[in-house]
Amino acid sequence: MHEAVSLAQRGDEKHALALVGTVLEQHPDFVPALKLQGMLLEDTGNGQEASVSYEKALKLAPNDGELLLKVGVFQLVKGNTNQAITLLVQRLKALPRDEESLYYLAQAYHLRGEDDLALKTIRNAVKVDPDSAAISQKYGELLCSSGDNEAALGWLTKAQHSDPTLKRINFDLAVASYNNMDLSNAVIYSAKETELQPNDIEAFVLLASAKVKLSQWQDAEAILQHILAIRENDASSLLALGHCELELKQYQAAVDTLQRSLQLDPTQVLGHFFLSRAFRALGRASEAQHEADLHQEMMQQTSLTLPKAQLQREKALADQAQRLLSEHREEDAVRLFQESSKESLSAQESPLVSVGTVYLAMGDSENAQRILNRALQIHPKTRDAHVSLGILALQQEDLSRAEREFESELAIDPNHPLAMAELGEVRYRQGKWSEAVDLLVKSKTTVPRLLYMLCDSYFHLGKVSSADLTAESLAAYAGSQPEVMQGLAELLNRNGQSELAQRLLHEQHP
Repeated sequence: MHEAVSLAQRGDEKHALALVGTVLEQHPDFVPALKLQGMLLEDTGNGQEASVSYEKALKLAPNDGELLLKVGVFQLVKGNTNQAITLLVQRLKALPRDEESLYYLAQAYHLRGEDDLALKTIRNAVKVDPDSAAISQKYGELLCSSGDNEAALGWLTKAQHSDPTLKRINFDLAVASYNNMDLSNAVIYSAKETELQPNDIEAFVLLASAKVKLSQWQDAEAILQHILAIRENDASSLLALGHCELELKQYQAAVDTLQRSLQLDPTQVLGHFFLSRAFRALGRASEAQHEADLHQEMMQQTSLTLPKAQLQREKALADQAQRLLSEHREEDAVRLFQESSKESLSAQESPLVSVGTVYLAMGDSENAQRILNRALQIHPKTRDAHVSLGILALQQEDLSRAEREFESELAIDPNHPLAMAELGEVRYRQGKWSEAVDLLVKSKTTVPRLLYMLCDSYFHLGKVSSADLTAESLAAYAGSQPEVMQGLAELLNRNGQSELAQRLLHEQHP
């Protein structure tokens, strides 16, 4: 073992590995040998094998601080974020000021969608080592992700001054500049990143986006062509290219590019707006009007879509809560939601409702009803409690109770989108077509099931053109849900719209 260490120190990893292998053949549970084997494998680029050695050693020495860090980082790289957090938190209990653990733990929290915890953790790392360029960069990156782009630029600039060779520092500065609407610097930084890292496609995407914002159409077109030569089915790059071609008066090329983009991702609302302009420039007035109408229809539905980061955060919280509830740790789940929103929680919002919603998603109707009623007992005007109870009543086919719950929610918040949408479903099931349309339209829903009801209600009212537009919108949001598309095709065929049915099915499976 001593000779293996000596060989490793002299840079002879090959012979050192052979000697460690001999030791482990005789003593397979010898932790120092497993650790050295992991280190040597890691140094020679065999990360996966190194991870196996470290994990075996950690099972034998579960409180070894070095192993907790090594295995935690490997779990993070593998995408096992929860395991990484558990191991890094365990290490920090023994070494609360360990900057490496704080750095990787902040990244793990960020990947799990918990940006508040990520920022708190990286701030602790900054306190430990305020001069670390890597920590300053990570702090800037996390600030940017949370929306504080001005502060992010300060920390990223500090990091770059400390160490200009930091990996992707120019990209991070480009992102912060772009989000801060400093487009000229976004171009400078992203262009520098593409020079230093010619295979960094995300840097090219950012550079193209900044060029488009600056109306530098020819430059943007060339960059987008480069991106699409590598990622030919990138729907968002095709959309941007179609926009460039439109502005450069290449109208037929724009039509072809935009139609291809929408075929790959029909939810790109702007694609219909650009198509409308391109068709109009080609003198195809009816097609231009159709695309303009479809754009308007989809804009009405998507105006209340939550930001992607918030959706990811809410999903991460729900996943955590589900794990806790499956372990019968209800109060821990309540505390989880309480901690996540304690700064913004109003008197009419309750973590109990969030837990009830998770119970509902788990199919545990008894516990969902119990905890939602508990929330209403504490505060009769608690938001979202009635709407969750209404959804539960709908699942149980109790239309009268569902109606009462949704109306109670709307008495608290007359503009509650989900309560309007679900009450629209109640009215649809009651055959009250006009009221169903009114509620479903006002709710701005993008849920295919509810859009189907809206489409059918329009047909019942004889509003065929509105039904057709809703059908096209439904097809865009249905994605790869063949059962939804089949149901829509049957609905259209029943109402004499077989040509539209065939076209929508063809667009899904050309």
